[in-house]
Amino acid sequence: MEQRRHYRTLVLSDIHLGTSHSKTEEVSHFLSHVNCDRLILNGDIIDGWHLKKGGTRKWQPRHTRFFKVLMKMMERQGTEIIYVRRNHDDFLDNLTPLTFANLRIVKDYELESGGKRYFVTHGDIFDRVTTQMKWLALLGDLGYTLLLAFNSFYNRYRVRHGKPYYSLSQHVKQKVKSAVNYISDFEHTLAEFARARKYDGIICGHIHHPDNTEYEGIHYLNSGDWVETLSALAEDEDGHWNIIFYTDIADSLPQDTPATNLLTIAS
Repeated sequence: MEQRRHYRTLVLSDIHLGTSHSKTEEVSHFLSHVNCDRLILNGDIIDGWHLKKGGTRKWQPRHTRFFKVLMKMMERQGTEIIYVRRNHDDFLDNLTPLTFANLRIVKDYELESGGKRYFVTHGDIFDRVTTQMKWLALLGDLGYTLLLAFNSFYNRYRVRHGKPYYSLSQHVKQKVKSAVNYISDFEHTLAEFARARKYDGIICGHIHHPDNTEYEGIHYLNSGDWVETLSALAEDEDGHWNIIFYTDIADSLPQDTPATNLLTIAS
């Protein structure tokens, strides 16, 4: 019988369903073979910006399959799902706040963990580019999409030569000074916000850069994404947090087809 990993809380963000670069099958495979009491979907799960461009043509059966996995988690595990909407899925504004069975759609969330208080937010409200200069964000989104397209081509080449997945776009982010400064400024801004609001920590996404660190006593956690890093945040029963990378654990999960994923969630 499959020995399933169990987590008190999982946090995923930036899946960007509706884009060609979303690792939808990988995230569905991951969630189909783990148990968790609470799943926080911290923004940009559905990419409304891209869906508006391509209509229903952008929505694929694999995207629907992802939500079927979530429904099975709620039904069979009793998982509580918190959906934090943000900039790419802002079309959900009219639904927030909403509670239906085990599902809640909210704009932000407070979490108690290990005796500490965390503020859960996607993070785009702290990004002046996405809040005040949306045209520039859309322009940057285009360039980012082109980089991801090249990244896909590069990784197909690596697979043919027996090499593991490599995020070229993450490498570029770490090497370009302006990108490094942007990430650092973003992290410090969120940490200062948490301090001002008397929180012990902050949990976010948005910048596709997973992290688990301290900023002068403030615990900063970023769940990364399912476009480049294929990462999630995991809380254990003692309130300890770790970053999980799908590429590190994929080989230990049963290798099945997307259709059978839905049947393997423990009852």
